[in-house]
Amino acid sequence: MGSVERPRRIVVPPGTSVAPDTARIAAPAAPGPAATRQLFATRTQELLGQVRRLDAAVDDAAVRDIAAWLSEEYVGRGAPIPVGFVAQCLLGSPYVDHRLGLDGRILGHCAAHDVMPPPFDTARMLARSGAYAFVEVYTDGLVLPVLPDGSVVRP
Repeated sequence: MGSVERPRRIVVPPGTSVAPDTARIAAPAAPGPAATRQLFATRTQELLGQVRRLDAAVDDAAVRDIAAWLSEEYVGRGAPIPVGFVAQCLLGSPYVDHRLGLDGRILGHCAAHDVMPPPFDTARMLARSGAYAFVEVYTDGLVLPVLPDGSVVRP
């Protein structure tokens, strides 16, 4: 039995019609909500620098200031605020990665054999790969890897 080609059904909005010989042009994709667009927007070099400073800061007051700045940056963009970040740890052996919270704390340095709690556990292998500056972790389990140039990798 051979294949049979059938004409495609063209769906148009009610009250409109399409002439049979008229060229059909696809409508442009509708932009998503502003929060979704901002979620995938390129991160600024200033934001990347602040996340690196959060990892390196030793003074508690400085860490709280950086965390407050990061929270304001996400709120100002209209983007959802991540629970925290997962990044490679620069302390050296035995630590390979760590969790940074937007409350101004390093939530933990993890050795390779340590178990990271949810929702951070899904971001661990991405952060450990070394390909990303950090990985943003959200309450709903979404993880967004951020490249060193600030661009966000879509899931």
